[in-house]
Amino acid sequence: MTRVLVIAAHPDDEVLGMGGTIALHAEQGDTVRIVCVTDGSSTQYPGDSAIRAQKEAEARQAAGELGVSDYVHLELPDMRLDTLAHVEINAVVEEQINDFGPQVVYTVHPDVNRDHRALFDSVAVATRPTPEQVVRRVLTYAPTSSTEWTPAPLNWFVPNWLVDISGTLERKLAAFGRYETERREYPHPRSERAIRAAAEFYGASRGCEYAEPFVLVRSLEPF
Repeated sequence: MTRVLVIAAHPDDEVLGMGGTIALHAEQGDTVRIVCVTDGSSTQYPGDSAIRAQKEAEARQAAGELGVSDYVHLELPDMRLDTLAHVEINAVVEEQINDFGPQVVYTVHPDVNRDHRALFDSVAVATRPTPEQVVRRVLTYAPTSSTEWTPAPLNWFVPNWLVDISGTLERKLAAFGRYETERREYPHPRSERAIRAAAEFYGASRGCEYAEPFVLVRSLEPF
């Protein structure tokens, strides 16, 4: 059994990027925690406590669809992580790693979204391979409607780790269906049809029906 920490900047990052893989981890008996580090709404809906509560409720329901009950929703400012001191975000990530003790960490890929970039930098610090480090593997995932919109000079998402989610794609779609505040109509990438199409594309790249892509950042596996 493996302890798996999934770190998201915003509610829906985790489902869009790796919902099928989260469901696989849960199915095989791994202990999974999902952490969303921002409040998820304060920039888009300033002062609207109702929408903030709704987003958190949707995120918890989505996690439940994937078989995960350990969902942590933190309070860093949505869409403003780049205004915080780097060490402040580091401390939040380090606290979760120290508390949960994961062997595997997934984090959002650093793309056009500045929150994603700031969070990735802090995860890189918190998971650095010091002698006492418990994390053995770090991967990034790519939320649709963010990574593919990243302009060429910044876009270094070149997957080198593909996970077959043929058996869990429907659970991923059911989980995203819980995000009423985030769903859009096709051809927007945050639509069921677009999510299925992306999984089909990466499945063809792997030789299976559906897959999710990752970048393996670091692996400290025993020989």
